[in-house]
Amino acid sequence: MGTTVAGLVLLSQPVGTQNQLAMSLAAMAAMIVLWLFLDGPRTRFVFLALGSLVVLRYILWRVTDTLPSPGDPVSFGFGLLLLVGELYCVFILFVSLIINADPLRRPPPPVASAAELPSVDVFVPTYNEDAAILAMTLAAARQINYPPDKLTVWLLDDGGTDQKCADPNPKKAEAARERRRDLTALAEALGCRYLTRARNEHAKAGNLNNGLAFATGEIVVVLDADHVPFRSFLSETVGYFAEDPKLFLVQTPHAFLNPDPIERNLRTFERMPSENEMFYAVTQRGLDKWNGSFFCGSAALLRRTALDEAGGFSGITITEDCETAFELHSRGWTSAYVDKPLIAGLQPETLSAFIGQRSRWCQGMFQILLLKNPVLQKGLKPIQKIAYLSSMTFWFFPVPRLIFMFAPLLHIFFDLKIFVASVDESIAYTATYIVINLMMQNYVYGKFRWPFVSELYEYVQGLYLSKAIVSVIWSPRKPTFNVTDKGISLDHDHLSSASLPFFAVYGLLAAGCAVAAWRYLFEPGVTNLMLVVGLWNFFNLLTAGAALGVCAERRQLERTPSLAINRRGQITLAGRAIDVSIERVSAEACTVRLPAALLPTGAGHRALTGALTVVPVAGARAAGALPVTLEGIDRAKDEAFARLSFGRLRPQDYVALAGLMYGDAEAMRRFQMRRRRHKDILTGTLQFIWWGLSEPFRAVRYALAADARPAAAPVLDGTSPIYDAPEQAPTGANLPEPLLPSAPLRPAPQAVPQAVPAAFREAVPAEAQGAPQASVQAAPQVAPQVAPHAAPHAPARASNDWVGMMLDYENERALAGRAGRGAGTA
Repeated sequence: MGTTVAGLVLLSQPVGTQNQLAMSLAAMAAMIVLWLFLDGPRTRFVFLALGSLVVLRYILWRVTDTLPSPGDPVSFGFGLLLLVGELYCVFILFVSLIINADPLRRPPPPVASAAELPSVDVFVPTYNEDAAILAMTLAAARQINYPPDKLTVWLLDDGGTDQKCADPNPKKAEAARERRRDLTALAEALGCRYLTRARNEHAKAGNLNNGLAFATGEIVVVLDADHVPFRSFLSETVGYFAEDPKLFLVQTPHAFLNPDPIERNLRTFERMPSENEMFYAVTQRGLDKWNGSFFCGSAALLRRTALDEAGGFSGITITEDCETAFELHSRGWTSAYVDKPLIAGLQPETLSAFIGQRSRWCQGMFQILLLKNPVLQKGLKPIQKIAYLSSMTFWFFPVPRLIFMFAPLLHIFFDLKIFVASVDESIAYTATYIVINLMMQNYVYGKFRWPFVSELYEYVQGLYLSKAIVSVIWSPRKPTFNVTDKGISLDHDHLSSASLPFFAVYGLLAAGCAVAAWRYLFEPGVTNLMLVVGLWNFFNLLTAGAALGVCAERRQLERTPSLAINRRGQITLAGRAIDVSIERVSAEACTVRLPAALLPTGAGHRALTGALTVVPVAGARAAGALPVTLEGIDRAKDEAFARLSFGRLRPQDYVALAGLMYGDAEAMRRFQMRRRRHKDILTGTLQFIWWGLSEPFRAVRYALAADARPAAAPVLDGTSPIYDAPEQAPTGANLPEPLLPSAPLRPAPQAVPQAVPAAFREAVPAEAQGAPQASVQAAPQVAPQVAPHAAPHAPARASNDWVGMMLDYENERALAGRAGRGAGTA
């Protein structure tokens, strides 16, 4: 404290502009030396301390010397508004540095014997997700490496409640009843338990609490419907509960197989860390050091006794996850964060769905801030209050972001002096502050966030989230939970339905740049300050230009997201068994590598059907064969890369597919690590400038070609067939459609369907027929098809088309070598 007071006194001493510039440059040079030659744990604190001194010096100057005179109330008011926006950013900067200065990395949990492991209930809440998505999640959850008698998987269906089944609209009621029948049969076939409830009250929190009323496990795992767990999910996490009896939460990161709209439309998914990785790889670890890591709604384990003490999952706000953690932390419980990707999920595909998801997060965090202010919450330690305050006040970013976007226009168009400073002062204080700020962010987050990408994400969200902020402040209890749309098919290039405000802002900023240039060059009496403000506005124009590229939605080249893996298997084609290396897999197809000489005659010229058997990972059971059709071949010297599409998938096929795709969590970690390469400030800035200059042209091209759309591919609507059979359909694909069993309106724990549908009793072992679901240890070998909800399969393409599409998707030159080796599925 004494050192801090002495430092602040020193910072408050007035110095000339030239001396300020010299001190800032000296601090910058010292930081560069530390960064390049002395990087280490202790150096990290010195580096951040030097940068913080420059930032504090800038803020002192801004508060004392740059505000307009109160005698000009208009300029003073806008100037004060700009200063408040800057103070907010500095507050967030310093809070994030406190939280993330020394992130915690936990050692692996202790290994316990099977007898000592706690019983676990896996909750998969669902509302309107497709059965194919649910089948993959449930099949993978059943295969988690854990004693089967201690693992129960629950499908918590809020789309088939009594309320929905009795909807006054006959079509909606019938759709709900059909969903209930289908999901009941699916859960039964996969060895899971189906549960619904009377009414859709309290959204996801109410659905989870309904599950708690029937489940009895000591640990509850929550998985979103599209968050598929890897086999090692519990072995990497559950042991922490034995170490700490007060531990209520073990949270793992959310990792995604598909790009968000910004990653897809700017083509960065394969080479730039995802937006959420900075939060999960740095911030959650930083929060974990202070016992402040919180529940993120999925991919988490919670202790049942802690939930019971708090009355279940909190449902006052629409972010039940953070609210639940907030309540339990205030009761003295502890949390842990494990920085290993152990699930693979789906992100919103469209910009409108992305903004809708973030609006819900934003409103929910503001609800907690307003209704349960962490500053006033009893039971939280001061550092925990700061941690929660940082997580909640972060969502105020749309307001300062929009202030910074439009502030220079006040001077350009109306000659308002909202920032009183000379050009020399702007360079000595503002320019050096901006550079130092960039250096600190790049030093802490450089492997997880490219320069200026945060500004782009905040601007894209800010135009819409500002309205969400106003609405929740006006009525904190009004927001309601909305489910984020996933699995949307994008079959053509087009402009987003949310693009109009972005075009309007871009036009306004472009006009501002033109007016600033004209006034600086030709208007008498205009000073160099107009040049500085014009450059500020030009940076905003680049941000708005990159955002137009985000609005220009590229068509989706993968029907279902794929993952690069490294597994061995055997393919049977034309009566010949061939050992293969499986290199990439999705829910629809996979890519395998095999010796070209072993290919059957006619392979690549006509569709060949067969079966793929996968060598299981260590300790896993062997699954059944997957029906496949060889669609395309790409030859490279003595090797061939074959694309195998799957036939119509039955529930037991999802068991085999989940074991293939989600058997090894290292596949996801390798994908993430491949993207985590440090992006320096210079190259990151150049990349951002290129987006800002080039992407508006693509957006305009999409706008002009709005009516010239290509023929639509099959849409993921749950009605199109997954597979157009060639001469001989793959094994299991030509079975008749089953008659799905009727489901009770609100099943109790033992009231789940116990009988195998009549159409399948011949194929099910006699001892399995009629067995209660609670006693099922593994998925049955034969089960009903879920054809009505299966994902449609893209039509076959020639191998050269497939390779070309993948080269285009994976950033041409950056990944051409990998695509040439056959990685990727269409």
